[in-house]
Amino acid sequence: MDRARPATNATRFSVAIAAGAWFLASLGALPIQAIAQGLLGHSGEKSEQWPTSFTIVSLFCLWMPMLAAVIVVSRRWGGTNFVDDFKLRFRIGDLWGLPIGVACQLALVPAVYWPLQQIWSGTFSGDKVEQRAQDLWDKADGAWAVGLFLMVAIGAPLIEELMYRGLILQALQSRLQNYLALVISAAFFAAIHLQPVEFPGLFAFALLLGYGFARSGRLSLSILMHIGFNATALIGLALAT
Repeated sequence: MDRARPATNATRFSVAIAAGAWFLASLGALPIQAIAQGLLGHSGEKSEQWPTSFTIVSLFCLWMPMLAAVIVVSRRWGGTNFVDDFKLRFRIGDLWGLPIGVACQLALVPAVYWPLQQIWSGTFSGDKVEQRAQDLWDKADGAWAVGLFLMVAIGAPLIEELMYRGLILQALQSRLQNYLALVISAAFFAAIHLQPVEFPGLFAFALLLGYGFARSGRLSLSILMHIGFNATALIGLALAT
């Protein structure tokens, strides 16, 4: 890719601004979540103990500071408006992101893990790779299952793409060659999920998310890819139970 490509490199967001926004949003989510835990009777509990209802609340506690952070960055350091700053334009061709995301879940992820499973079969077994998602889905039922699906399949792609591609990747592209920006942002995205066994698959998928954003100059493509990816994972879990 050409580093001078205007689609994403016209950003005014420096790496320091992007890093600070992410850090403050993550830090700010902690007391909000602690307050929610206290008010809803879940103080002292680990996330594995939370019912689906509070898992959904916890996601709101995490995402609202992130959304606030990108809004503040846009208003303080952005250009004409939020839509242009984060490349939130849509074209009908961006709908191809949905089947691309599905294909990434069904083909890319297994392809990434296959050689790892041949070498470290115990570490990268399919059960371990899917364990966190499986545990979340197993606890959900009825309306809460629908709520969890909407949060993971729709909410997560919107917020995460704004932060990790719209803000962080653009900031990195303003200082680095595109390939370095893609690799660093993808590695960061995979690492912040705090699940080492999930890192290879998330890293590979994040590379494609970043590439799609950089090539198209529109965040809608990567959002739709992310929606297809997450929705396919949850539908697969639902069909397997």
